[in-house]
Amino acid sequence: MDRVKKLVHAQGVYRQGYTGKNVRIVMLDTGVFLHRDIKANIIGFKDFIGYRANCYDDNGHGTHIAGILCGNGMLKGMAPQAQLIALKVLDKNGGGNTTRVLDALDWVEQNHERYHIRILNFSVGFLPGAGDREQKQIVDKLEKLWDERVAIVTAAGNNGPASGSITVPGISRKVITVGACDDQHPGARMPDNYSGQGPTACCIVKPEILAPGTNIISLDNRGNHYIKKSGTSMATPVVCGALALALQKNPSLRPEQLKLKLYESAENLEMAKAAWGILNVDKLLDLI
Repeated sequence: MDRVKKLVHAQGVYRQGYTGKNVRIVMLDTGVFLHRDIKANIIGFKDFIGYRANCYDDNGHGTHIAGILCGNGMLKGMAPQAQLIALKVLDKNGGGNTTRVLDALDWVEQNHERYHIRILNFSVGFLPGAGDREQKQIVDKLEKLWDERVAIVTAAGNNGPASGSITVPGISRKVITVGACDDQHPGARMPDNYSGQGPTACCIVKPEILAPGTNIISLDNRGNHYIKKSGTSMATPVVCGALALALQKNPSLRPEQLKLKLYESAENLEMAKAAWGILNVDKLLDLI
C-alpha cells in the first residue's frame, strides 16, 4: 500500500489528519473475513448467498478489497478509519447470480439513509451469463442510488485492451469507473494491458480515472495473513478510499461533485491512455 499511495500522491492528506473517519461505505463482493487489520472497521454484514449471520469470505476477493479500502492495522488502507458494510453477493468461486446482486442493491436502496451510506464499492466488474435485461436492471439500480447521493465506484473489468471492453456496470454514464494505470507488464497471471477500455455505447470516456491495480498486497481470508492480487478490482477501492477522505473533509459533496473534482485533479499523463488521468489524492483534497 505504500507503493500505491506514492503513485496516487496520497501523502499530504494523512499528515493533515484525513483518514475517512466515520464515512460509511458498502461493498458488494465475496464477503469479508474478520482479519485483525479490518475487523474494527466492519459495522455490518449481510449474506445474500448462504444467508449466514456472521462475517465470512470463502473466496478471498472481498477481504482483499476491504484491506485496500480501509485496512487499519499493519496494513493501512486508503481510508483506515472508514466504516464498512459488507454484502456477500458472490460465492466461493467468485460467481454471481444477478438476482442476488439486485437483492443486495434493493437492500442498499432501502437502508442507505438509515445507515448513512455515502459510497458503494462494486469491484465485481461483470456478471458472467447476465442477459441484456439483467444488465440494464443492475445499471438502473446503481444510477438510482447515485441520484440518491450514494457515490458508485465500479471496476472497468479485465478484458482490455480492446476498444469497448468496459464491463457492466462500469458502462453507466453516471458511475465512476476505475481502470488500472499499471497494467502494461503485470506478470504471468494477467495479460498485458488487461484494463478495460472505452468508449461505451454512449460514446463517453471510460474508465474516467486510473489507479494502481497490479500486484497489490492486501489482506488474505485465511488467518491474519497477506496476499498479492491484480486487477481493476484492486484499483477500484483505491479511488473509493480517496472519496472517503474527500467526504470526511466535506460531507456535503454530492456524487456528481466528487466526480467533477476527480476530473479536475487527475494527473493527465501519457500512461493514462484514454481516461481523464491517474488519481491524485493530495490534489483532489486541495480542490475540496
